[in-house]
Amino acid sequence: MAAAPQPVYWLGNDTLRVSAALFAENRQRLCKGLKAKDGVVPKSVVVLQGGEQTQRYCTDTDVLFRQESFFHWAFGVTEPDCYGAIDVDSGKSILFVPKLPESYATWMGEIFKKEHFKEKYAVDDVQYACDIVDVLTKLTPAVLLTLRGQNTDSGSICREASFEGISGFQVNNTLLHPVIVECRLIKTDMELEVLRYTNRISSEAHKMIMKHVKPGHKEYEMESLFQHYCYTKGGMRHTSYTCICGTGHNSSVLHYGHAGAPNDKLIMDGDMCLFDMGGEYYCYSSDITCSFPANGKFTPDQRAIYEAVLKSSQTVMAAIKPGVKWTDMHRLADRVHLEELVKIGILNGSVEDMMAVHLGAVFMPHGLGHLLGIDVHDVGGYPEGVERINEPGLRSLRMGRLVQERMVLTVEPGIYFINHLLDQALADATQSCFINNQVLARFRGFGGVRIEDDIAVTATGMELLTCVPRTVEEIEAFMADSAKNFSPVVGSE
Repeated sequence: MAAAPQPVYWLGNDTLRVSAALFAENRQRLCKGLKAKDGVVPKSVVVLQGGEQTQRYCTDTDVLFRQESFFHWAFGVTEPDCYGAIDVDSGKSILFVPKLPESYATWMGEIFKKEHFKEKYAVDDVQYACDIVDVLTKLTPAVLLTLRGQNTDSGSICREASFEGISGFQVNNTLLHPVIVECRLIKTDMELEVLRYTNRISSEAHKMIMKHVKPGHKEYEMESLFQHYCYTKGGMRHTSYTCICGTGHNSSVLHYGHAGAPNDKLIMDGDMCLFDMGGEYYCYSSDITCSFPANGKFTPDQRAIYEAVLKSSQTVMAAIKPGVKWTDMHRLADRVHLEELVKIGILNGSVEDMMAVHLGAVFMPHGLGHLLGIDVHDVGGYPEGVERINEPGLRSLRMGRLVQERMVLTVEPGIYFINHLLDQALADATQSCFINNQVLARFRGFGGVRIEDDIAVTATGMELLTCVPRTVEEIEAFMADSAKNFSPVVGSE
């Protein structure tokens, strides 16, 4: 007799169906990893706490909820204020949902029974969160494994499960974190399917922006169109991060778009656009950057810098395979940039000598790329024993380990003309000797170019998940054709 089909997350229309089996497989992988880890004793139970619904400061206005990432990875639950338990020996799962007051039905909608959540998320049992102590006590666990560890990107400590009465149990908060992080690092077939989807929708949204952008528009209009396409066509209520829509000099501001610089510049004829935006579906991220001229036609200088970055991207992607060092990939990108900047005339001298004084970091101060998954800067970049290299550029690299099959990574080289970094280099005799300041002066105010693609590492190389025009010829032809044929209605082709 065939097993009953797993429930799916689906937002209708052409959005992706995601089976609850994805999360069941994740829980199985976690149990397997814990059983293989020294120190995990029989009758261990994992306890995870989901995200809480919060309000805007002291008001009663809800902040749009998005599930905590570790909890989502294990349970796929969209509702706030839940807990989850996993019996490591058996793999059985218990979801704890809040017991809602009657008033909820008036203001928020139907109050569902526990059986609804059991069916919706294909877990073994559902109980109320207020009963968590009684339910866990009946399991007679030897130890509760709770999640505590540092996010190596933010420096923050992830939130450990806590509830009234947990002090009555034996708790270990050190064993779980490294195991679940390694599980999240390696993507399953079902996870890769979701990440392909987020990339496909986000790529199409970027292409729509390329069709619509014109001098005279505001940067935030492009942000709005991106979000509208991702939500309308892809069911993506959230973006993976704050949209970066830098044009002209703003394209050299690496994390432009924040509250102090909210994508509010007028796009001018002759500006380079650097649009770094990614949609998120069911908590799975994408992260794509497209750089192109606002008027659809590269100047000779814009073409030179763009093709230098494109060569870097292509060289790195050709070199990626399991076993290579990610730090070596970053250095490879630096080397290509320096070689190309010599050809352009901005630099002169020995590239080897430039590498020795970290001149590449003047033009690319950020890391080459990072892990991608449920978080846009996904976990696992610096496990215990892998130290961050304290050198310019490399100290900003978000992953320091060997590349492995089924990792999903961004490849995002860039060349930027950031005045304060250029001024520092010119004041440093070890770096200024390589710089042709007369040529460099021509690029002051140029901004920057970044080309960012998402890739999945395969057994022999990589799979490119992102699909947008990339060569100068492709971009110019795409934008010229769009200028003739485009009608600015979302979804029109």
